[in-house]
Amino acid sequence: MQTTLAPQYAGTPEGQEAEAILRKCVHCGFCTATCPTYQLLGDELDGPRGRIYLIKQVLEGHEPTRKTQLHLDRCLTCRNCESTCPSGVQYGHLVDIGRKIVDEKVPRPLAERATRWALKEGLPSPLFGPAMKVGQAVRGLLPQVLREKVPPASSPEQRARPWPTRHHARRVLMLAGCVQPAMAPNINAATARVLDAAGIECVIAREAGCCGAVRFHLNDQDGGLAQMRANIDAWWPYVERGEVECLVINASGCGVTVKEYGHLLRGDAQYAERAARISQLARDVSELLPELVTHLKGRVRPPSAPLAYHPPCTLQHGQKLRGGVEQGLAALGFELRLARVEAHLCCGSAGTYSVLHPELSHQLRERKLGALGEVFADQPPAAILSGNVGCIQHLQGGTATPVRHWIEVLDDALAGPGTPA
Repeated sequence: MQTTLAPQYAGTPEGQEAEAILRKCVHCGFCTATCPTYQLLGDELDGPRGRIYLIKQVLEGHEPTRKTQLHLDRCLTCRNCESTCPSGVQYGHLVDIGRKIVDEKVPRPLAERATRWALKEGLPSPLFGPAMKVGQAVRGLLPQVLREKVPPASSPEQRARPWPTRHHARRVLMLAGCVQPAMAPNINAATARVLDAAGIECVIAREAGCCGAVRFHLNDQDGGLAQMRANIDAWWPYVERGEVECLVINASGCGVTVKEYGHLLRGDAQYAERAARISQLARDVSELLPELVTHLKGRVRPPSAPLAYHPPCTLQHGQKLRGGVEQGLAALGFELRLARVEAHLCCGSAGTYSVLHPELSHQLRERKLGALGEVFADQPPAAILSGNVGCIQHLQGGTATPVRHWIEVLDDALAGPGTPA
């Protein structure tokens, strides 16, 4: 796709990156077929090809409008289009650039600014944990729209199972995350226990916080980059001393962001080299499954009932990791079923998308739950599994079937009979 950048963008790092991405696009439209919002809305401008044209126009000097902003906002950044694209267009990076430029030119309504500010300041805040505990205490009194965002507190059985205390020669760093320790603390504990059973010790750098994705994707890109630098500072002593093998991440939304630290900070002379090293060390916990299978086979008692699995977009499209969870759990004796159709489509969670665009988000959730339900016509699944806390909580808001992280169910199977499926 030919483009001529306007003078204010020509020669800038963002302009050069955007131009290189645009030139790869042959506007074939394959991406449109797998775009969730295009499938729901049927509008060319609510698909990747249309959004690419909008960004191209802005970079060529056309003034964006509120309509331009809305079409870019509606994108889930699921990156399904990247998996489909035959030309390797890095749409995710392009839409980040486009949103930033458009937001600088198009003011948002006050209510929208307030909501986005509350999300980017509140979710990574140390006060999120206490606020979540209050919400859980009064969960039954909350309206449905809020109750969906507040999971029940951890069960007594989960709280009774401690974080492992054994030391091992093999150690890995683990990103605790910002919302996950408050919303679903058992995920981190289960990860530590499973790795401990395989002779690997989990270490958490307490100074590390949010991966930076929340702020960055709400167009506080400077704030997001600052959080990334703070995390690198927290992790670097462990890396520099050679104390850890890798950085394990059990929320795929965080994982795709950390794996892009090297790209996002490539122009920062102070952090570029360290950011690239951190990205090289980042591993989704599913990437450890082949080794875990070797250590744990014969020690696992999986549930007899089949389980549904929803692969998060940030895992299958963002990190390009497909099939690992299914193959690993199958090797350990689990029966996992994916949707026969649309297993590649987004569930509608997409970070803060379910708050900012609830109608579209709920439509995608119902579509996803329906597709999963079709493969269990004979009997309901014991649980729906996924690999990202956002997907888990979003899907749970639409079904009575337990929705859990796959690492929790593996942890239960290691603990023996009597633990929840």
